[in-house]
Amino acid sequence: MTNTRSTAPAFTLFWDIGGVLLTNGWDRDQRAGVVERFGLDASDFSERHKLVAPELELGRVTLDEYLDQTVFFEAREFSKDDFRAAMYAQSRPYPPTLDLARQLSNHHRMYALNNEGFDLNAHRIDTFKLDEFLQGFFTSCYLGVMKPNPVIYRLGVQLAHVPADRAVMIDDRIQNVEAARRTGMRAVQYVSAPQLQADLAALGVEV
Repeated sequence: MTNTRSTAPAFTLFWDIGGVLLTNGWDRDQRAGVVERFGLDASDFSERHKLVAPELELGRVTLDEYLDQTVFFEAREFSKDDFRAAMYAQSRPYPPTLDLARQLSNHHRMYALNNEGFDLNAHRIDTFKLDEFLQGFFTSCYLGVMKPNPVIYRLGVQLAHVPADRAVMIDDRIQNVEAARRTGMRAVQYVSAPQLQADLAALGVEV
């Protein structure tokens, strides 16, 4: 009997973390809430953040060094540990998407491809056990390049040793989706878990 099942190789999936698997870790809304809680000058913090944030996500400064430049350049009534804990507390899971990702990991190799600094990235991997279903973390702080720079997508498929046309980038930001497609990857813009599952199925990604 002839086996009619497709013999095409499975897709390799590349996941953004913030805004897809979890809430954003330290984006505008998260920063605003923490800045207000600690009574910081929002305008001053924003200007300081803009100067050093890319260096944080590129792995060129540590979280302590980032906090020294943005918050603790003068004496505070709260500690660096207090502020760091408030930052970490902004991360929340998206359970339906995490469940879908775990299902997909039964059939596909999967990696993270995201922008994040060392400390927050490690906290989120450990807290939400992302390493249970993601085989590696191609994060900006490790690679020294950030999305949507096309270099990071090329590095991702090269490190995973997969052809770009068998790779699917999942990201909530349209500019990152578009950038991935320009490098030859397939890409899906994430809105919700049901939408993602449907769009992946349309690409031929087995769930």
